[in-house]
Amino acid sequence: MSSQAPIESYAELLKQGNLVVFPTETVYGLGASAWNPKAVQQIFKTKGRPGDNPLIVHISSIDMVKQFTDQVSGRARTLMHKFWPGPLTLVFPKKAGVLDAVTAGLNTVALRMPDHPIALQLIELAGPLVAPSANKSGRPSPTRADHIRSDYGSSLPLIDGGECDLGLESTVIDMSVNPPVILRPGYITAKQIEAACGFLPEIANYEASEGTAPKSPGMKYTHYAPKAKVGWLTPEYSSMLNSSNDNSGTLLILHHMSNPVSPPHKGLKVTHFKGDYKRMAHELYDAFRRADFDKITHIYIEPITAEVIRDNQPAEALLNRISKATGRSAPSVEL
Repeated sequence: MSSQAPIESYAELLKQGNLVVFPTETVYGLGASAWNPKAVQQIFKTKGRPGDNPLIVHISSIDMVKQFTDQVSGRARTLMHKFWPGPLTLVFPKKAGVLDAVTAGLNTVALRMPDHPIALQLIELAGPLVAPSANKSGRPSPTRADHIRSDYGSSLPLIDGGECDLGLESTVIDMSVNPPVILRPGYITAKQIEAACGFLPEIANYEASEGTAPKSPGMKYTHYAPKAKVGWLTPEYSSMLNSSNDNSGTLLILHHMSNPVSPPHKGLKVTHFKGDYKRMAHELYDAFRRADFDKITHIYIEPITAEVIRDNQPAEALLNRISKATGRSAPSVEL
C-alpha cells in the first residue's frame, strides 16, 4: 500500500487484523489492534520479539485509559494531564480482559498517548494499538521510513511521516507501585515528574533476571544495537588513537571531550555532538544504522557522566540506550 493512501485505509487494515507501521514523535511503531490476539502474536513473530517482553498500548484520549485499568491514582492523572500526549508511558494494574500477550502475562499494562497527528488519527479510527518500535528485535529503533525498509523491505504497510522528532523511546514509569519507579528513562525526566507531581521517582537500576518477565520494554534484553560492536571509549582505547594503528572501520561518537584525534587518524571516523544532547538523541539510532551501511565494525562512545546527566536532557535516556547497546553499564572514568 502506498504511503499516500488515505489514513482510513490503514485503519481498516488494522481493524482486519493486519499490522501497520506508523510514525510517532519518538520512533516508528509496529501497530496492531490491542484487542486482536492473532494480530498481537503476529507482532512478536514479525519482530522476532521474546514473548515475555510486554507491549505498550497506544491510545488517543485519556478516556481510553478506563478500557485497560480502573486503578488510576491522583498522581497518575496529574502526569496524564501534564505530559499526554507525549513521550511518557504509565504502567497500571490491568483490568480483566486485557490480553495476556500484550502484558506478557503480568498483572500490569503500559499505556501511552503519542504526540503525533498521524498516530492519534490512526488510533482514533482503529482503536487502541499495541505498537513496539518497528525494528527487528534487538536492532536500533527506526526513526525514518528508510529504516523500516532496511529491516523489512516492502513487506509491511507503512505510513511515511518523515523523521521522528525525538528519536528515543518514551519514559516508562510504574504507577502500580508506591512510590512510583521509572523503569526506562526517556525525554520526560525524574525532575520534570517531581515538578509536576511533587515526588521524585527513583530510576530502576536492575534488569529483569532470567526467568522473570520485565515490566517494561528495554529492561531485560540487549536492545538498540547495530551490527557493529559498540563499546565505551575507555582511556586505554583513547591512547591507542595516537599510535600508528590502522583505525579503518572504527567510529568514535563524542559529545563533550575535545576531539582526541587531530588530524583524523588513518580511516578513523568521528561524529561529535558538541554538547547538543537533544541532537544526539535525535540522531543516535540513525548513526548506528549508517555505521552498518558504511561497514563500520567498531563504535566507541564517550561515556556519559553524572555531571552531564545532571545538566542535560535527555542524557539519562542516552546512557540507558547506549548501555543496552553495549551490553554493559558505562565505565566510571574521566577521559
